[in-house]
Amino acid sequence: MASVAEHYDQTLAEIYSWMHGGFNAGIQKNIAFFKPELFAPKSSGIALDLGAGCGFQSIPLAKLGYSIIAIDLNSKLLAELQKQAGNLPIQLVQDDLLNFSQTVNDNLELVVCMTDTLLHLETKEQVALLFSKVFSALEPGGQFVMSFRDLSKTLEGTDRFLPIRSEKNCILSCFLEYELETVKVYDIIYRYQNANWKLYKSFYHKLRVSQDWMVEQLTQSGFKKLNPTTEAGFVTITASK
Repeated sequence: MASVAEHYDQTLAEIYSWMHGGFNAGIQKNIAFFKPELFAPKSSGIALDLGAGCGFQSIPLAKLGYSIIAIDLNSKLLAELQKQAGNLPIQLVQDDLLNFSQTVNDNLELVVCMTDTLLHLETKEQVALLFSKVFSALEPGGQFVMSFRDLSKTLEGTDRFLPIRSEKNCILSCFLEYELETVKVYDIIYRYQNANWKLYKSFYHKLRVSQDWMVEQLTQSGFKKLNPTTEAGFVTITASK
């Protein structure tokens, strides 16, 4: 079994933008999400992007006027972010997201942790620890935005096979195997290279956590004004200090 870091480095990093519909599609999606009337900087103007990847959150937020600290473990994704960011105020940090307090000061206006990054942590205790660290690092009135797939409901039979994206030269699908606290996520990729189809395959674990559990942990960490929404099984929560 590959670790999350190994799985991304060896299997997903090269197609990460593609699997989300392409780099521009990922950027435009979050430009629409981070509406200026809700997220424009009002105080310190410092935002932390946990699990920044190739910049789907960092770049839209930088364009809104934030100074970004973008943390991710994967060097390939951070290199793509750097290439796409141009002169935007984005500081890149290659590290585990639980170590963010070694890099940032405690005057963050905004922290985002999106697109299943939270589920890459090894235990629920680590999720709770991260929430506590984020709360401490935010300035009064600061916001914490997260998104994740609710995997608490067990899919059965062929419902565990999920088509992700396909084009003439690349096909990506997933298979889910449910355990008590985690889900084994198998990524199966066919790529047409040098006039032949080549198979890439790997699996890693994601945490099974529900929306209710996340809300409870955020409340225990001190967050207020929680605003959870769910669309197609994907949960987004905005919380305030």
